[in-house]
Amino acid sequence: MKFKGIGGGSDLITGLDIGTSSFKVVVADCRGRRPVVLHVHEEAAAGLRKGAVIDLGEASHAINRIIAEVKKVSKAAAKNIYVSIGTPQAKMQTSRGIVAVSRADAEIYQDDIDRAVRASQAVNLPQNRTIIHTLTKEFMVDGVGDIVDPLGLSGSRLEVQSLIIDAFSPHIKSLIRAVELSGGDVSGLVFSPLVAARAALSKRQRDLGTALIDLGFGTTGISVYEENRLLGVSKFPVGAGNIANDLAVGLKISVDAAEEIKLHYGYAIAREVGSKESVELSKFVPEAKSAVSRRFIAEIIESRLEEIFDMVNNELKLMQKFGQLPGGVVLVGGGAKLPGLTDLVKQEMKLSAQIGFALSDEWEQEGGQFKEYLEDPSFVSAFGLVLWGMDSEGKGGERTASKASLKNFFNYFNP
Repeated sequence: MKFKGIGGGSDLITGLDIGTSSFKVVVADCRGRRPVVLHVHEEAAAGLRKGAVIDLGEASHAINRIIAEVKKVSKAAAKNIYVSIGTPQAKMQTSRGIVAVSRADAEIYQDDIDRAVRASQAVNLPQNRTIIHTLTKEFMVDGVGDIVDPLGLSGSRLEVQSLIIDAFSPHIKSLIRAVELSGGDVSGLVFSPLVAARAALSKRQRDLGTALIDLGFGTTGISVYEENRLLGVSKFPVGAGNIANDLAVGLKISVDAAEEIKLHYGYAIAREVGSKESVELSKFVPEAKSAVSRRFIAEIIESRLEEIFDMVNNELKLMQKFGQLPGGVVLVGGGAKLPGLTDLVKQEMKLSAQIGFALSDEWEQEGGQFKEYLEDPSFVSAFGLVLWGMDSEGKGGERTASKASLKNFFNYFNP
């Protein structure tokens, strides 16, 4: 498989968020300091399960519809697409790279940094797994650590501690192939919890210590930051869609009807729902003649959410950060819209909680045409992909992605 190449030749960047239930796209003009949104679109997903492509034909057909919308804005926008990958099979590990400084004057140059990063990528992986991100945690010069950028410093030995994220190669290839069959060109593939954090977390939140939880339909992602550094990232194969499945079983109705009941009457904490409140099932299932307690519906929802937050808490315990993040929890994704969710998070995770949106000060908003999407937690990742693309291509403000990492990723697919 061969890429057309890394993006950067166009002022237009497209973010394509590949979700289990829907595909969302944001097209932006990135010539200025802040991107200008040109187009936002959403299509029903097909051919995916738990963030992975399982039917290439169905996925391509659905993506084709969304790429057609992108081409209406500009054909160039379809040639510079940053795509989210949300498979729970992605894994993270810490790795260290050590190199000797090459010059006689002991000054550290960019090629020394690049060699150290490459050395940290020398990890043992099965043949069917591929590194998708190499994220620098810290540099050390002659044993002195906590260095963000060693360029220009002097020393004889340069070390780097990197966070390596790898994914199942067939999932990567299938996702890229689905976009290419639809007439798009992939410029970058980004692990979804990272792009959600890029859009929704401020520098202050990343400094204080904050966990971002992306509650999607088929999966739940978490990324944790402290002192403006990524501490850990993970993805679980359960999401808001599992709640509808549980309701379908508990109420003995179809999954589609259960999803509608969840959206209209769902609540995250059962004890806060009145014991006498009831829901007429005939509103959603014409042949049904009975009513069901709304508190019973909430009990089913709360039980599944508790399971999800137990998984998140286990990750935080591994990082020794359970209940110890001053920035609290930021919730994004379609599942974040469930009423009562922030209160349940406070109860289960012992942290403050809030619903997250794309940070408005990162975007040019003349006229406010796309304000409703910027304030929608389910569109956070699509906006984050545009910002990640800007960082990767050196446009706009601060860069959060390593170009060397992107080049190594693309080289994997080149013959």
